[in-house]
Amino acid sequence: MGLALAWMGLPGWATSTSTLELHVQGARLQAELAITPGERERGLMHRQTLPPDHGMLFVFASPTPVCMWMKNTVLPLSVAFIGTDGRILALADMQPLSLTPHCAPVPVPYALEVPLGWFARHGVGVGSRIDGLPGLQRRR
Repeated sequence: MGLALAWMGLPGWATSTSTLELHVQGARLQAELAITPGERERGLMHRQTLPPDHGMLFVFASPTPVCMWMKNTVLPLSVAFIGTDGRILALADMQPLSLTPHCAPVPVPYALEVPLGWFARHGVGVGSRIDGLPGLQRRR
């Protein structure tokens, strides 16, 4: 599909039904893409379930200040704030229906939401690299 080539910073090239496979610490994760402002605002709101090893990747055209909260979200989630090099800069666990903001420590191009505890179960922490992000070349 040439996802990295298709990205090129063009908002709206994908819909919320678009997914890609991410790799981190030897684990695979199927991530829905939230690229447009509407998709990012909606996020995982009103979802009753999320399949195992699935999440949502919030993609911004350039690094931006990012805060996440759980308005209308009944699933407990963990979020990773990811830098331009694909490394996790911060992690947070978020409780259902909470309006408490969880913010990236610096502007970031990506935030990744997964079921609560997914990162811990896979040994993923601050500094872990996520491969397969749109716009990043896989390093050898």
